[in-house]
Amino acid sequence: MSAALERLRTLLQAEGGLMATLVARPACEQEPTPAALAAGGPRTAGRRGEYELLIEAIYEGYLLHYGVPRVVRVAEADLGVLAGDRLYAIGLARLVALGDTLAVGELADTITLSALAHGAGDPELAAVAWTAGARAVGWGVSEDYVVAKQLVLAGAADAIEAMRTSAEPLAATH
Repeated sequence: MSAALERLRTLLQAEGGLMATLVARPACEQEPTPAALAAGGPRTAGRRGEYELLIEAIYEGYLLHYGVPRVVRVAEADLGVLAGDRLYAIGLARLVALGDTLAVGELADTITLSALAHGAGDPELAAVAWTAGARAVGWGVSEDYVVAKQLVLAGAADAIEAMRTSAEPLAATH
């Protein structure tokens, strides 16, 4: 279990209320999460722990909407959507408090792009959008990523390949 997931679990329990009753012990993570990817970039240096926590909150919200959550367990789909929205709000509020408007915009775009991908029945595109969005938060926005986002929004057939390219470690950033 990552330290960030344990911190998220503790944060939700301390908040109390309904969210605290939904917290479960997170499973062991096998793959790096978008939060770890973003926190490893030069844009987040000096605040890596905070970025990892807030992005884990947002990503957990996404998983409550579209996947298998790691920290929050719900018995009803409607409650999962509400809990997911709350986690989006927790993570984005923490990001706003850091004053990182670029990251706020990129994570809002990531949430939108992944929702569009799921709506189109393409969970693979959603996963790639999360990787590319995390890279943009940690390393900055590349021209390739700007183009890839436009292709996803347009429903273009080559959107997934463009998004994959933009998520590559050597993508030029500004």
